[in-house]
Amino acid sequence: MQVLIRQARICDQRSKFHNRVVDIFIEDGIIKDIAASLKVKAKQTIEAKGMYVSTGWVDLFADYREPGYEHKETIASGLKAAAAGGFTHVFTVPNTQPAVSTKSVVEFILQKAKNNVVSLHPLGSITQNIEGKSLAEMLDMHTHGAIAFTDGWKTVDNPQLMLKALEYVKAFDGTLIQIPLNSELAAGGLMNEGPVSVQLGMPGVPALAETIQLYRDIELLRYTGSKLHVTSVSTAEGVNMIRKAKKEGLQITCSVTPYHLVLTDNDLKGYSSLYKVSPVLRSEADRKALLKGIADGTIDCITSHHRPQEWDAKEKEFEYAADGMNIQEIAYQVALQAVGVERLAEMLTAARAIFGLPATNIEKGATADLTIFATDGVTMADKMQSASRNNPFIGQELTGRVIGIINNDHIHLNK
Repeated sequence: MQVLIRQARICDQRSKFHNRVVDIFIEDGIIKDIAASLKVKAKQTIEAKGMYVSTGWVDLFADYREPGYEHKETIASGLKAAAAGGFTHVFTVPNTQPAVSTKSVVEFILQKAKNNVVSLHPLGSITQNIEGKSLAEMLDMHTHGAIAFTDGWKTVDNPQLMLKALEYVKAFDGTLIQIPLNSELAAGGLMNEGPVSVQLGMPGVPALAETIQLYRDIELLRYTGSKLHVTSVSTAEGVNMIRKAKKEGLQITCSVTPYHLVLTDNDLKGYSSLYKVSPVLRSEADRKALLKGIADGTIDCITSHHRPQEWDAKEKEFEYAADGMNIQEIAYQVALQAVGVERLAEMLTAARAIFGLPATNIEKGATADLTIFATDGVTMADKMQSASRNNPFIGQELTGRVIGIINNDHIHLNK
């Protein structure tokens, strides 16, 4: 493969070319040369004037539903959505059937994703079959390609099991990922507990459901000295707790979804199940606290929480509708409404260092693992590669475009 990216602005604060407009020549998956202007012949030229190039983006929490729920999404359709969304690396949750609790399921997923422009990294389950009763074979899964461990959409409620898991992964410098949501306090809740839930007459999920779980996990983390990533923090107090834990020196990182940055519980006033997610959409004060957490570095990453659902799962009474949005391929455009482009690009690549992905940079001799994007133009959120259509942005014009990705000596360009 030979590609010349012409006149792109580098958006990578670790690169000496950051914020400079350059030509990038790539051959056989390697950046062969970078300069203000290159006079080389390539089989493919991308005219990138007015566009940005960054290190390839990473989505650390997405659900491709295969094996077991292929009517919602498959690995093939999920990888197409990731490529369209600008992601060169995706971590997939273990909430499949069977669950990703053994090396054989890890190997199955890796085989299905082989030779793709997007690198897929399975997340193994913390507990066997995600039942919350006993630890899964984490070391075995790690050896065969699981990048980190989580029970995905289910939290590990048993404190003794969580303690053992945090201690166990220290043997191979592993990381646990947890959604901060106490299932008992959240049980029966349909939206954020507050004035809007009272107005709409819907049972609420209190902020306490997040903070009490966070308090427990931070205490367990302090006790074990292990590593924990909190995904989809949603409350002001949750952000503050993580901020304090970081100042203390605990090995804790966190991420937020694009939709929690732009939507609030006010958006549920139409009772549309497309806004039903878990963790729930919170108040405007919480949304502003998330933005503050991004600005001061408390929040490390943006992750899609891509959760496809078939039509029947959403087109029913709000109470019975399934949670989640299929948002991976428009995650950048949604987040761009709330976060500046340089900080956004940084947050979309931060998972590399947190989870030990091979280091790469935009420099001569480096592996070409790149995302090409623009802040101008319009993306119509209706032509989607995902097998599902469960998000409230469909039909909207979103500012910003993903031009394409280069990874694994492959190239994908959006039409």
